[in-house]
Amino acid sequence: MKKQLPLIVGFLPLIAFSLLTKILPSGDVGVAGLVAALLALAVMLTSHPVWPPKILNACSFLLFTLLAVLGFSLDKGDKLWLATWPGGGAAIVLGAVVLLLVPVIPFTEQYAKQSVPPEEWGTPRFQRVNHVLSLAWGASIVLIGFARVAAEAVARHSSGHRLAQILLGAAVPVVIIVYTLKFTQSYPERVANAQARTPSPPPRTS
Repeated sequence: MKKQLPLIVGFLPLIAFSLLTKILPSGDVGVAGLVAALLALAVMLTSHPVWPPKILNACSFLLFTLLAVLGFSLDKGDKLWLATWPGGGAAIVLGAVVLLLVPVIPFTEQYAKQSVPPEEWGTPRFQRVNHVLSLAWGASIVLIGFARVAAEAVARHSSGHRLAQILLGAAVPVVIIVYTLKFTQSYPERVANAQARTPSPPPRTS
């Protein structure tokens, strides 16, 4: 779990934004975006190494800066759409960006390099593990976003389904996060064990 702490910290801006959009009035999306952007900037500046910045931190900073600008600049009527499903929508966008960047650079690779020796960075196992983990996290964030959107939809169209709102808005995201954290911890070990059990090819004879 200690190795996963920087990864968890990287999601704090999204968590803060989601919580603030639930607590603050719907017209204060700009405030929630500003707080999340500042938190993303703080995470970037306290990460090691500072440069190049982590993909997750940079994407979070850009996303929440944009939401803050829109939240403060749009008229009350124009930003009503922005305040409809802000937490779920931000998660879907961030997760989609993570998925789109996997072929270029899996975002977990930057975190893995902090605990993996440099001589292993170019190995097929390292690349495979981080491709799979980045896909898993991207898909998980998108699923959490859709769960939050569904919870908001239930809340807006029905006042008697409190249990469904709690399940979709809180329980489902927690289950997804816990499962993804466990998968992040176990998958590299499974790949390493599978590789260790694979017999080496016989030496060539001249």
